[in-house]
Amino acid sequence: MPTLGKTNLHARLRTARRVAQMAGHIIMANYGQQQTVNTKSSDVDLVTQVDIESDELIREVLREEFPEDKIVTEETFEEGQPIDLSNTWVIDPLDGTTNYAHGFPQFAVSIAYVEEGEPKAAVIFDPFKNEMFTAIESGEVHKNGLPIHVSAIDSLSKALLATGFPYDLKTSDSRHNNIDLHSQFLNLTHGIRRAGAAALDLAYLACGRLDGFWELRLAPWDVAAGILMIQCAGGKVTGLAGEKLDLSQRRINIVGSNNQFHDELIQVTSGFSV
Repeated sequence: MPTLGKTNLHARLRTARRVAQMAGHIIMANYGQQQTVNTKSSDVDLVTQVDIESDELIREVLREEFPEDKIVTEETFEEGQPIDLSNTWVIDPLDGTTNYAHGFPQFAVSIAYVEEGEPKAAVIFDPFKNEMFTAIESGEVHKNGLPIHVSAIDSLSKALLATGFPYDLKTSDSRHNNIDLHSQFLNLTHGIRRAGAAALDLAYLACGRLDGFWELRLAPWDVAAGILMIQCAGGKVTGLAGEKLDLSQRRINIVGSNNQFHDELIQVTSGFSV
């Protein structure tokens, strides 16, 4: 007999879209205003009051609509605790907080519903550009209601990639802080973009604005929604050596592509399984 989650994925997607827009209203109502900014793991790992308000709103709505589901969010996760992804919402209420705090318009709400470790429904909403990316496990993936697909770029040398850097960049060695990989890919591609919001990087890969992506030591809430979108749009997502990703891990090393040159990416990243 199918689980409750599997029989209600469309309902969950509708709710995720609605609550993402609600959170987006909070985010934009406060955009450009002076923020109360605190730090978490480092002096560049920021959290604002808007992160917290967005988080509280999303959790409140999801608990009311789907009280049987578990919820994991960036702002409420307790370090050291296991991440149970049996039937769980995985949420970043404001991905790109540093951008947001500085008024740089690249940030999003990221919401994924996960069953037995696999994303089943996903929303990434950019309230500044009013772009809503959605996906569901049946293969449907859209931007503002229109179907999207990965790009057709067929080689690493022609590709535009995106990446990011960990919050402990200043204190970690070059193998762990992504600088060595960044340097290698600069010499192998059309270019690298570092826009500061991993969820949007993954959504852009799904819709063909980017051809590939890699990053080290991300969290489940950074990638869960985007992984489903890329897969539904015809792309591929793995670990650095081509292995299947485990979203229950606190630190995730990820490689994504349009599936045209994934092996070329892995040839570079496989030596950096950290």
